[in-house]
Amino acid sequence: MTVRTIASIVAALLLSACASAPGRVDDPFEPWNRAMYAINKPIDDNVMRPIAQAYVDYVPKLIRQGVSNVFGNIDDLFSGINGLLQGKTEKAGNDFGRVVVNFWGLFGLIDIASDLGIPKGNEDFGQTFGYWGIPQGPYLFVPLWGPTTVRDGTGTLIRVWYGPVGYIPYVPLRNIIYGIGAVDLRASALGTTSLIDQASLDPYTFVRRSYLQRRQYDVYDGKPPPEKEEE
Repeated sequence: MTVRTIASIVAALLLSACASAPGRVDDPFEPWNRAMYAINKPIDDNVMRPIAQAYVDYVPKLIRQGVSNVFGNIDDLFSGINGLLQGKTEKAGNDFGRVVVNFWGLFGLIDIASDLGIPKGNEDFGQTFGYWGIPQGPYLFVPLWGPTTVRDGTGTLIRVWYGPVGYIPYVPLRNIIYGIGAVDLRASALGTTSLIDQASLDPYTFVRRSYLQRRQYDVYDGKPPPEKEEE
């Protein structure tokens, strides 16, 4: 089964969940989400986090930075596309400029654009859908994926579907690159998980609130509307 087939199945499940959700969109599937969180935690604690920590401990920082830069350059390309879809031409110009400049840095291994002071737009399809007025839909926690919403999850699937890695014909190489990207992403979140472990609140609630607040902040470019009181 290919990544694109899996993405199609998950997208259908996400959209069906949105259609069947009750009126309150924050977390109508909380019992299910808590169960998924409980399943994910031992997998993350015993597999993903140790692998990410070993990656940080034993892979030279220069190599890790190069890997992050390559994936970051792909993110900049999609950020530029989403900037255009939202009419944020200055952000889009900066992102496309970063892609072009960094291409000369050994195909993105060296982040020349940041050294030149070109800012990252950090736009994605979930933010674009929010900008277009599409509701975020129910909150979901997906094992090995983490917190998301129907809107953000659909945007992520579009990003995976059209990402350049998915067009690599040699499947073993493609899967290795996906794996490296997953480890790099997990390594960047090591500090965040330590914070969650030390939180006095219910970790599940902490993760949900933090994620939803951050996404609201991203969609509204740092100026989200006042939160409605929870029922």
